[in-house]
Amino acid sequence: GEEQHRPTPLLERTMRALTLTTPRMFQDRLDAARQLSQALRHYRGQNPLVLAIPRGAVPMGAAMAEALQGQLDVVLVRKLRAPLQPEVAIGAVDETGLAYVSPYADPLDLDPAYLKDEIQLQMKTLEARRRQYAEIQMPIPVQGRVVIVVDDGLATGATMLAALQALRRHKPLRLVCAIPVASPHALSKIQAVADETVCLSAPEDFMAVGQFYRQFPQVSDAQVLATLRSQASAAPHH
Repeated sequence: GEEQHRPTPLLERTMRALTLTTPRMFQDRLDAARQLSQALRHYRGQNPLVLAIPRGAVPMGAAMAEALQGQLDVVLVRKLRAPLQPEVAIGAVDETGLAYVSPYADPLDLDPAYLKDEIQLQMKTLEARRRQYAEIQMPIPVQGRVVIVVDDGLATGATMLAALQALRRHKPLRLVCAIPVASPHALSKIQAVADETVCLSAPEDFMAVGQFYRQFPQVSDAQVLATLRSQASAAPHH
């Protein structure tokens, strides 16, 4: 019985390792979502809970929840920014206030007073977002569920790492990370934390997530809310 469903015989694993380092182009986020759904098809029928990291991954999560016959929700985490380079992530924080600081962060960026302020600032954003989303649906409990956390790609991996660590404390049955593309460095960090990591491409020449998408438009708050609204109204109540 069970053995027939194993998705990774040795040959397939070897082939996957070879294809992983080959850069792969995605048409757009929905193309990436379709390919991830295919790689995760062994979870169909297990009512997986697909948790998207806003904002870019929300349309992806919606498509994946539909393809895998699961439910969609968001997981709220925010990057902690370096003091003088806001585009550099030095860690992340979840909505309970649990912060993760990267061991690779520059010690000069880790002034305790700055960190405390930055954590509070990002938590304000998280609280505001949660209030918006809660008007549509309350957070779906993850305990005992197969949980698939999706993002449109990983550069440092800080946000995904914070999301996985936060979710683990809520005792999911299985914690899966699904990403179309990642830097090899970020991928190895995530693989240590998730029960299963599905990544379609981790090329050595990774510079930024957007370089692997032909179309990579910003996803707006309005789009996120519209997506959640249509999912909430369509979702059967389990």
